[in-house]
Amino acid sequence: MAKKIGVTMEVGNDGVAVITISNPPVNSLASPIISGLKEKFRDANQRNDVKAIVLIGNNGRFSGGFDINVFQQVHKTGDLSLMPEVSVELVCNLMEDSRKPVVAAVEGLALGGGLELAMACHARVAAPKAQLGLPELTLGVIPGFGGTQRLPRLVGLAKATDMILLSKSISSEEGHKLGLIDALVPPGDVLSTSRKWALDIAEERKPFLQSLHRTDKIGSLSEARAILKNSRQLAKKIAPNMPQHHACIEVIEEGIIHGGYSGVLKEAEVFKQLVLSDTAKGLVHVFFAQRATSKVPNVTDVGLKPRPIKKVAVIGGGLMGSGIATALLLSNIRVVLKEINSEFLMKGIKSVEANMKSLVSRGKLTQDKAGKALSLFKGVLDYTEFNDVDMVIEVCLQF
Repeated sequence: MAKKIGVTMEVGNDGVAVITISNPPVNSLASPIISGLKEKFRDANQRNDVKAIVLIGNNGRFSGGFDINVFQQVHKTGDLSLMPEVSVELVCNLMEDSRKPVVAAVEGLALGGGLELAMACHARVAAPKAQLGLPELTLGVIPGFGGTQRLPRLVGLAKATDMILLSKSISSEEGHKLGLIDALVPPGDVLSTSRKWALDIAEERKPFLQSLHRTDKIGSLSEARAILKNSRQLAKKIAPNMPQHHACIEVIEEGIIHGGYSGVLKEAEVFKQLVLSDTAKGLVHVFFAQRATSKVPNVTDVGLKPRPIKKVAVIGGGLMGSGIATALLLSNIRVVLKEINSEFLMKGIKSVEANMKSLVSRGKLTQDKAGKALSLFKGVLDYTEFNDVDMVIEVCLQF
């Protein structure tokens, strides 16, 4: 049976229109979904029997964000018109500026464009353990549906820049503490609570809040500039050659100085510039290439599953061997490093420790996580520790 893709709307006896995104598996925002959202929000805003609106994703997932396949099409053709208009037409005009309150009912995940839609709503109700984040910089672009402007206004500038620059997601529990989520309820109560919350806003029992116009978490201009200065230093440290990090900070600053709507317009302009950049083309290619490696003919398509790996022995602690050991440790896999004598073994151990130290100094790894990774590491001169390993990797010299 074909999976149903589209956007539906049902109006209950309570006067709440429930707009549902359906695009399995993660309800990605493909062009037909965005067109459907525009149609349903126009309809809901015009109907006299609709008092309030709830936006939800089908099958326990709000939305995993914009459909990255569109980026591929743009890169192949160079045609920016393939990118649908979302930030102003849908998110600002039809959602945030709606005369009728809109509440996001968040379950599972709200990432990228999905979180940006949720932030444009007038309140957000979420189930526990939902994943929230803006990972767009990993694809060479910046958030393009107003995320650079609304996230700082909901969680504070310092936390927002940290989340965006590091593409760091948070749980709905943390989101609730920060103010990104207004109510945290059991999964079975998300929709009913969202309906009631929307009606409470419509009947003035709860405030009608527009995220883009909030300033209470931004702080003074001097405080904001100090935070952005630190953000620029972080970007220079973690991504010195990546244009999207520095561009993102400029866009955030535009909104701080000239207002949220000015920031939204600047964001849209910069997004279009970045989407055609060589960086975006390369990172989108990597995104699809990584997923292609998980689809191996006659392996993944016949139900074979990989064996769990908990302990690996690496023979040879040179440059390549220590690098392999480091990668395994970062994946929470115990490693036994074997060398032929104490001198070579000590060099291998120090190389792994140096790799960890470098990751910490560049902000890619916390000191605590580095310590935990190294606790899984052991150097040996014989094969006694090989008895219970799941895999042995021998690093051979190449001439």
